[in-house]
Amino acid sequence: MIDVKTVAGLHRTTVQQWHSQQIDNPYHGFLHLICDQHQTNYLLWHQEEIARNPQAGDAKIAEAKRTIDRLSQKRSALLEKVDDCLVSQLEAWGARPRPGARLNTETPGSVIDRLSILALRIYHAEEQTRRGDLDEGQAEEIAHRLTILQEQHKDLSASLVELLDDIVAGRKRLKVYRQFKTCNDPAMSPAVYAAAQRPAA
Repeated sequence: MIDVKTVAGLHRTTVQQWHSQQIDNPYHGFLHLICDQHQTNYLLWHQEEIARNPQAGDAKIAEAKRTIDRLSQKRSALLEKVDDCLVSQLEAWGARPRPGARLNTETPGSVIDRLSILALRIYHAEEQTRRGDLDEGQAEEIAHRLTILQEQHKDLSASLVELLDDIVAGRKRLKVYRQFKTCNDPAMSPAVYAAAQRPAA
């Protein structure tokens, strides 16, 4: 259904490439969707870095915050699209949950999203280890954090493999949970529709 090693490899490879070349998505089919999800997290990460920069001016921070809102909304939509795609694949294969099949606390789309974030954290932790201004204590702390992040990634990957096996075998059922993010939605976000209704000064 999904090769988790392939997904993890996509996350790792692209985050390395995107730091040195133009962001792209050379994949097809389901992996194109996974790359789009990962790309959104990549862009979010770096917009959040801009917003946290203590030297950034108010206009720059405001611009970054609005970009973060748009990307967060896209991230939620892509998480749902991943799960929708998996539901369609299961239906096409004739895979159905058994009577009494349990739900999981997380969907595969949510787990893949978390793996994407972990890949970003691992890359940036590895980047920190190459700094020349660290004292011995700081270097040890970063190395410790990196070890924990790598362990978390390994554990989460193994959990995703198990979850997918359970879904395909019918032991668990996949149900798509809608995020219903309202930011930037002109019909649903009070901040947006209220502003549109106010008369111009």
